Amino acid sequence: MNPLLNLRKQGQSIWLDYIRRDLVRNGELKTLIENDGLSGVTSNPSIFEKAIDDSTQYDEALRAIFARTPGITAREIYDELSIEDVREAAEVLRPVYEESGGRDGFVSIEPPPQLTRDAQATVQEAQRLWRTVNRPNLMIKVVATTEGVEAVEALIAMGINVNITLMFSLSHYEAVAKAYIRGLQRCREPEKIASVASFFVSRVDTQVDRALDAVASPEALALRGKIAIANTKRVYQRFGEIFHGQDFSKLRQRGAHVQRPLWASTSTKDPRYRDVLYVEELIGPDTVNTLPPATLSAFREHGRVRGNTVQEELAVADDQLRRLSTLGIDLNSITEKLQVDGVSSFASAYDRVLAALEKKRGKILQAHAAV
Repeated sequence: MNPLLNLRKQGQSIWLDYIRRDLVRNGELKTLIENDGLSGVTSNPSIFEKAIDDSTQYDEALRAIFARTPGITAREIYDELSIEDVREAAEVLRPVYEESGGRDGFVSIEPPPQLTRDAQATVQEAQRLWRTVNRPNLMIKVVATTEGVEAVEALIAMGINVNITLMFSLSHYEAVAKAYIRGLQRCREPEKIASVASFFVSRVDTQVDRALDAVASPEALALRGKIAIANTKRVYQRFGEIFHGQDFSKLRQRGAHVQRPLWASTSTKDPRYRDVLYVEELIGPDTVNTLPPATLSAFREHGRVRGNTVQEELAVADDQLRRLSTLGIDLNSITEKLQVDGVSSFASAYDRVLAALEKKRGKILQAHAAV
C-alpha cells in the first residue's frame, strides 16, 4: 500500500509545501489528492519566485496584466498572481475540506514578511487577503514573533483561519497555542475555526549539528541528527497536555477544533541522514506534515510507517536534550536565532520574487516592442 495513505490511517495529514500554476491547472494537484491522500497546500514567496522565474507559465497572465494596468507595481503583480493561484488550489481542495468537516483541505497564503513586526498591519493585511481570496479553506500564514502571536489571537477571534509559522522551540509553541485558545474564547463560532502551528524541524539539526561538530567529542557526535526530533517530540507532548486536558475542555464542548501541530522543514538537509527521516520519526494523531515534492515522492517510494513514532522513546528524547545542555550547547539561543534568520530569509525571498517580476516585465515589454 502507498505509505502516504498509511500516514492518514495514523491520524496524520500530508500537505504539499509547493504551489505553481500548472500544478493546479494540469490536474496534478487533483491526482495527488486522489492517489496519495494529499489534503492541503502551503506556499511562500520563495516557492512563487521559482515558479515565476524558472518557467514561462505566468507570461500570458503577465502580458494581460501589463496591457490592462501599465503602471502596476511588482508587489501588486505578485499579489494578483499569488491570490489567483491560491484561490484555484483552494477550489481543487474544497471537496477535501467539506468531507473532513473543515479539518483539512486548506491552502495557505501569507502577508508580506516586512509586516512581521507590526501586529496591527499584519491583522489588516490578513483581513484583506481573507476577503479577497474569499474561500473558507484558506489559511493566513502569520510568523510566530511576539507581534505575530498578538495578531494570531486577534485573527482567530475574528473567525479567520491561521497557519502560524516559524516556530523552533517549546516556548514559541506554547505562546502560539495559548494565543489560539484566547482567540477562540473571544470567537462567536469557534467550531468554524481551523488553525495549525507550524513547527520547524530539520533546520534545528542543521544548526545544532554544527555546534556538536565544534565540540567534536564522542558524546557530542553521538547526538548528531537527534535533537530536532527530540525537540519536536517535546512539543507534541505539550500539545497533548494543552489540547487533551482541562485547558481546552470547555472549548471542545463548544465544538472547537484542536490546533494541530504541523511539522515544517521536513526535507533532510544532511545527505548522511535518511531522506525521509523527519517523516518516519514524527508520525502521530492530530498532526500535519508538509512535504516538498521531492520528499513526498521519496516517502511514496520507500517510506516506512511503523506506528505512532512521535510518542516513541520519550525518555530517550528528554535525555538527549539534557545531554545537549551538559555539553554547553544552548538550544534556546539556537532556536531564537533560527526564528530571526527565518524572518530575514522570508523577507529576502519576497524581495527576490519582486525582482523576478520586474525582470519578467522587462523581457515581456521588450518582446512586445520588437513585434
